[in-house]
Amino acid sequence: MTALETAANDEGGRCSEPLTHDFGPALEALERRFPGRLARGEAIRRQHANALTFHPAELPDGVVWPASTQEVAEIVAIASAARMPVIAFGAGTSLEGHVNAPRGGICVDFSRMDKIIAVRPEDLDCTIEAGVSRRRLNQELRDTGLFFPVDPGAEEATLGGMAATRASGTTTVRYGSMRDNVINLTAVLASGEIIRTARRARKSSSGYDLTRLLVGSEGTLGLITELTLKLYGVPEHIVSAVATFATLEGACRATTAAIQCGLGLARIEVLDAVQIRAVNQYSKLALEETPTLFLEFHGSPAACAQDLETFKDLGDGEGMTSISSAADEDGRRKLWRARHDALWAVKTVYAGRQVLVTDVAVPLSNLSRAVSETAEDVVRSGLVAPIVGHVGDGNFHAILAFDPTDPAELKRIEAFLERLVARALALDGTATGEHGIGQGKRRFMSDEHGTAIAAMQAVKTALDPLNILNPGKIL
Repeated sequence: MTALETAANDEGGRCSEPLTHDFGPALEALERRFPGRLARGEAIRRQHANALTFHPAELPDGVVWPASTQEVAEIVAIASAARMPVIAFGAGTSLEGHVNAPRGGICVDFSRMDKIIAVRPEDLDCTIEAGVSRRRLNQELRDTGLFFPVDPGAEEATLGGMAATRASGTTTVRYGSMRDNVINLTAVLASGEIIRTARRARKSSSGYDLTRLLVGSEGTLGLITELTLKLYGVPEHIVSAVATFATLEGACRATTAAIQCGLGLARIEVLDAVQIRAVNQYSKLALEETPTLFLEFHGSPAACAQDLETFKDLGDGEGMTSISSAADEDGRRKLWRARHDALWAVKTVYAGRQVLVTDVAVPLSNLSRAVSETAEDVVRSGLVAPIVGHVGDGNFHAILAFDPTDPAELKRIEAFLERLVARALALDGTATGEHGIGQGKRRFMSDEHGTAIAAMQAVKTALDPLNILNPGKIL
């Protein structure tokens, strides 16, 4: 039985299976220590194992809400003594089963750790607790002339969760991912020890880079409780544009040329014709249903105007059929809201189907080949899989909509996913550009990393010898 068939046939998660462990004493200890802040009801536990895509829920045995780093350390110490798994929970917006609890345990919900500890405009940085959402931070920064740029499309995603999954998004092409924008972290290790990974200096050659080690570790090496982040000045001028192309390959080639020319692009996103059709229906737009690039330029008015003209010349050479632009904020927000709603558009247009979102990334020079071959594969396989992506950094997604009761379709999807990753790896790319590994992509780790897996396992064993931190993820 394939992974998708297993998911399609599993409706109950762990709650329907007999427990093979007894975490009762540890849960009772947590209940005494955090009265009113530990829940064991099935509805709450199921909510904390919910995924946006097909991964079936695997429920924790309880959910606890800490209010400080010290309380997180106490929770982990109790769990460690009982060898009870610990799963961090931010907003539940991950896509690869990161918040599932395949071995039960305690889910640590960071929603009450939502303090903005300090904003330092003179240093262009801030320190926050892990439960602060991207939306909340930028609202707080509004009067400072600064903003935090990493935009995965989920406004309520927490910054702790974004760091744990090494999130990126539409603005990565200009501002980088979470890996590039986290200065330091406070984290709780599996032993219950609290560490701070670095100081606030923008660069350091002192010791191992523990910040980068924990960013992207998906809660398997430590629980992130506080972050110091880079901030940026709000751009002087912003211009958005929509460019249509005769072919998907042409849109990707135009992207590569624009990046190579050093244009002031803050976002450049591709949507194929199927995705545009879904966006039109869901977001009430009237875009031409053809391969399309959404673009955004940041800079001075003159620089944005010049970059737009340069892009027009590049696009004309790659089969661009039309381009329109807007500098007004309402128009820009509507455009990017439509882009961020791509998943919900597919879910709505293909109501009644299950949805699986996957991503890969390749070097920019291989982008047009990877995207065009994937689009051809979708058609040959008889699948519904709109393509959308952050093509400015070589990252794209296929959003598969399928009938989970159709074994033949599930097998075609499994084969498609295998070919998608194999294609990306053959082009010196990666199995996931931003979604992370979680449970969904563990099977590709050896193909991508080879003998480096042993080094990763050694790090995991050293920091988490009892394997209590988000077990069953990554490795």
